[in-house]
Amino acid sequence: MVDLGIAFARVAFIMGFVLNLGGLLTWVERKQSAVMQDRVGANRASILGFRLFGLFHPLADALKMLTKEDFMPARADRVLFLVAPVASVFFALSGFATIPFGDVLQVGGREISLQAVELNAGVLYVFAMLSMGVYGVVLAGWASANNFALLGGQRAAALMISAEVAIGASIMGVCMVYGSLDLQEIARGQGAYWGGVIPKWGLLTQPLGFVLFLTAGIATTKRAPFDFPEGESEIIGYNVEYSGMKFGMFLMADFVETVVVAGMTTALFLGGWQVPWLFRDGFHLPGGLLIGLPHLVVVLLQVGAFVTKVVAMVWFLMLIRWTLPRFRYDQAMRLGWLGLLPLAVLNIVLTAAVLLL
Repeated sequence: MVDLGIAFARVAFIMGFVLNLGGLLTWVERKQSAVMQDRVGANRASILGFRLFGLFHPLADALKMLTKEDFMPARADRVLFLVAPVASVFFALSGFATIPFGDVLQVGGREISLQAVELNAGVLYVFAMLSMGVYGVVLAGWASANNFALLGGQRAAALMISAEVAIGASIMGVCMVYGSLDLQEIARGQGAYWGGVIPKWGLLTQPLGFVLFLTAGIATTKRAPFDFPEGESEIIGYNVEYSGMKFGMFLMADFVETVVVAGMTTALFLGGWQVPWLFRDGFHLPGGLLIGLPHLVVVLLQVGAFVTKVVAMVWFLMLIRWTLPRFRYDQAMRLGWLGLLPLAVLNIVLTAAVLLL
């Protein structure tokens, strides 16, 4: 029962963090774009006269989607039409399960790893979940009995396949440097230092891999500048026949995938939960100075560092989303197969050569 309670607590933390952050991103996207474009942004929804900078807009959106007419095309495949949005959200949420948000929590002589699911091949699990997300998109396009929706589904499948191949190749260098497919071990490996001063984060050991992974990761979220599967300024998206909360689930899946990509970037390239010079007993500063800290404080600092890095990466992804114009379909395919993939293979070769030398 104790182990079951611990597992439930870890899953609850991850689910709460991802779902709440994903929901908050509907507000962040409006406000961040407004700041970048010198506008006020969402600020009209209020409760008892209080607006709170537009924070009630996500609540208003949820109420609107729950009360809107639930439309289904007459010729649609009813089962697949209903399964598609559920599959998209499920696989997006499942992708965060193996991403560690801290090292270990010591309680009653036991060490509890701070990740929802402990897997030796956690990297492969995350990619499997992100790859399975394409089924929800393809099913939505097929089941809608709409040629434009089918076109959007085909575009999404092509984009996500090319992006997943590039992602898999781009992180091989990280796995080679830290010698593991376990995300927890990779995070711990980034706690080493050059000369006791510079942390060996993936951003410094694999700078090319970081750029390639981030680019391909943005493509997997199907958001600008890779949003041609949905075509938000056109009416061609795979979700064009969806309304109400089913449409909201596709929207939520995109935001959750953004959080997952930010979490993976943090775990692989930004040190994960690592805080510079912070170890299990406190801060070991350069020069031999030790600042001892209670174990619980160390754990809270690690979790806080992970959350801060994820939030910062989400902000950066939003920045890109509102800065770059949309790629054409052929440009995105050319970037994936003739740009990202060859560079990722080159990065693997260079990493192997450096490790051998």
